Amino acid sequence: MPIPSKLQPWLEARQRFRLSHAHIQMARELGLNPRKFGSLANGQQEPWKRPLAEFIAHCYHKRFGRTTPEHVQSLEDVVKRAERRRSERRARKTNRAVPPTGPQRSDDGSSESCRSSAHATENGVRTART
Repeated sequence: MPIPSKLQPWLEARQRFRLSHAHIQMARELGLNPRKFGSLANGQQEPWKRPLAEFIAHCYHKRFGRTTPEHVQSLEDVVKRAERRRSERRARKTNRAVPPTGPQRSDDGSSESCRSSAHATENGVRTART
């Protein structure tokens, strides 16, 4: 199953900066841009900066009051879950699109087979419908 282009930068950032699944999820929830991680992780030239994983954890704790997310999911799990939801949605949609067979009841309780320009009355005499 291919990784969507929307999640590809996150996968590359996880590999390049050796971040855990929890750190990637925290960064995504914070709304950080994975393409800017290079400037955030520039500890060689700017030694006052925290390491990237520590910086993400600090920002996450400051914003959400927790040290880690409640449920950590890998990017691969996110993709699998999205694909499963899409396939279930498609299945529901195709099941809805199939026309039902047999006579159908309408809102007034009469069946489709009785619908014509004339209908039967209680005494069996056919009269024009009004």
